[in-house]
Amino acid sequence: MILKDFLQMETRIVEVLKTIYDPEIPVNVFDLGLIYDVAVADNHSVIITMTLTAPNCPLADFIVLQVKEGVEAVEGVNGVEIRLVFDPPWSKDMMSEEAMLELGLL
Repeated sequence: MILKDFLQMETRIVEVLKTIYDPEIPVNVFDLGLIYDVAVADNHSVIITMTLTAPNCPLADFIVLQVKEGVEAVEGVNGVEIRLVFDPPWSKDMMSEEAMLELGLL
C-alpha cells in the first residue's frame, strides 16, 4: 500500500471512530481513549486494539459491534478484527483534552 493511501485510510477510520459514542458517556470512543491502536495492513484489513472504561461494562458488545461495523463501512477496508484488551487498564488520563473539557474535567 502506498503511504499516502495508508494515511488517508487511517484518517477516514479515525473520523468514523469519532462518530461512535459510549452510550453512558457523551464522548466518542476515540477521544475517550478507548482506541489503543489502529493497524492497517497492506491488504487493507484493519486491526483495532481497544478497551472499555471497565471490564464489566454492560454495553461492551454494543460498543465493540459499533466500532467493527463503523470501520467496515470505510471505503477500501477489507475486513476488521477487534482486539479487546484490558491491559493497560483504561483511566481518565487516556482521554483527549477535548473529551476532558466536554466532561468538565479541565
